[in-house]
Amino acid sequence: MLKTRVISSLVGIALLIVVLYLGSITLGVVVSLIAAIGLYEFYNSVANVKDIHPIKIVGYLSILPLLILGLQKTGWFNIDTNILTGISICLIIFLSMAFIVLGHNRYNIIDACVTAFGIAYVTYLMSFLILIRNLDSGVVLIWLIFIGAWGTDTMAYIFGRLFGKRKIIPEISPKKTQAGAIGGILGCIALMIAFGFIVDAYFGLKISFVALSLLGFLCGIISQIGDWSASAIKRYVNIKDFGNIMPGHGGVLDRFDSILFVAPVVYFVLVLFI
Repeated sequence: MLKTRVISSLVGIALLIVVLYLGSITLGVVVSLIAAIGLYEFYNSVANVKDIHPIKIVGYLSILPLLILGLQKTGWFNIDTNILTGISICLIIFLSMAFIVLGHNRYNIIDACVTAFGIAYVTYLMSFLILIRNLDSGVVLIWLIFIGAWGTDTMAYIFGRLFGKRKIIPEISPKKTQAGAIGGILGCIALMIAFGFIVDAYFGLKISFVALSLLGFLCGIISQIGDWSASAIKRYVNIKDFGNIMPGHGGVLDRFDSILFVAPVVYFVLVLFI
């Protein structure tokens, strides 16, 4: 099992490097595909267990703005992100209400709410990957997301194995410990600062170490909340994994649960403080 996880992780990292350096169009397409799979996993997990019927077609249509964001950097056209978001929200509401009215025998307000939550949880949060890639030096800065998410997870695992005794939320995630949670935060701060030294030395990109420390602290917390949130959803719908697309890791949402929460934090810290 461990060997499978390691191999899967190495393949995933290699593919990630290729995608990030191929440009914003490729990233837009890949993120859209990942979001579509993530929505599929979320809607199926909820519908199969709780007899809820998400309006899936509305959820999948919400992915189109991700493709538009991916094309934005090319200069083919320019649309304000706030306008794009506003139009998307209006269309989602209008279409959901139309399905409730015209398909009232199948869909109700609960189904519309679950549909909207899936869009906010997966599609909207996923869009910050593209927004960061579209920033100046975005091809470098986007690694802050993966450091904040996977770095925290790795450090929390190491500290938990070495020092973990007291459980932190056994009802939701029985293996997580207080020592692991603290180690994840401290480890994330250290990794962010190390990243600052590396990009300064090799790319001439100077990032304030105060900002990096703040980013490490925030990501170290929010990343774990993202992980626990996904665990809470899985426990509620009584499943072990959202899917099995990634050997040893489960589904897309099992691997991207922390990234979904970390990406907007990184984006806003970059925009506001760097």
